[in-house]
Amino acid sequence: METLPGFEVVRAHSARSLLRAEDDEGLGMLEVRFSVFDEWYRIRSWWEGDFLERIQRGAFAKTITENRDRIRVQFQHGMDWQIGDKFLGTIDDLREDQDAGVADVGLFDTSYNRDLLPGLRAGQYGASMRMTVIKDEWNEEPGRTEHNPDGVPERSITEVRLHELGPVPFGANPTASAGMRSGTDDFYEWLARRDPERVDALRSTRNTLRTPPDDAAGSTTAPSDGAATSTTHDEPGSPHSGGLSAAQRDRLITLKMKGA
Repeated sequence: METLPGFEVVRAHSARSLLRAEDDEGLGMLEVRFSVFDEWYRIRSWWEGDFLERIQRGAFAKTITENRDRIRVQFQHGMDWQIGDKFLGTIDDLREDQDAGVADVGLFDTSYNRDLLPGLRAGQYGASMRMTVIKDEWNEEPGRTEHNPDGVPERSITEVRLHELGPVPFGANPTASAGMRSGTDDFYEWLARRDPERVDALRSTRNTLRTPPDDAAGSTTAPSDGAATSTTHDEPGSPHSGGLSAAQRDRLITLKMKGA
């Protein structure tokens, strides 16, 4: 069986994509603050489950060093019906500031970028990224706290592989903590129209995942005291490639068996 690609997730951030003053060499420099560090936000997703998540500073360090030349900049993840999957520009600087992941993008002088300029100047676009989680830590039973009043599982992301980033409309979501939300369901709904076989195969994999043996690569045994569990996700096609914990996978399976 052909190995499936790694499970990719989408996160949108309410921080605005800002356009710096135009210059003679192009349309200007776009600053995309695509992630916020160390702040909890709620994920409610058919693909991912229901939990709190935060991205820790340092999670992008390896992908910035090793993957920068392969990271693309697109509008609305290439899903916009007018612009499509065209690239907006090249990444001049990709870095982790103290509070967020930031990309400085030199915009190409194209008609579709010119169409975006008024909204970018007015600060009407948020920012988003598409990534694969490589390492994370789960606390399945954190209890009820001020930042987690429902006591849902908590996930801390410590390493990711960044694939793509850029401005998006409606990036801000006033109901989402720290202005972050999941766009994963929207992304796979769009992808299903372009590549239904890929999404069907991935959906089938999601529905049949089972917790691997304790001695399997990347597996962990949940501690009895509810402490965080560290996980390194395996390469694409493995049971861990989706970034779901054992409990999250079981909940997903149960929902699908009920026809949810």
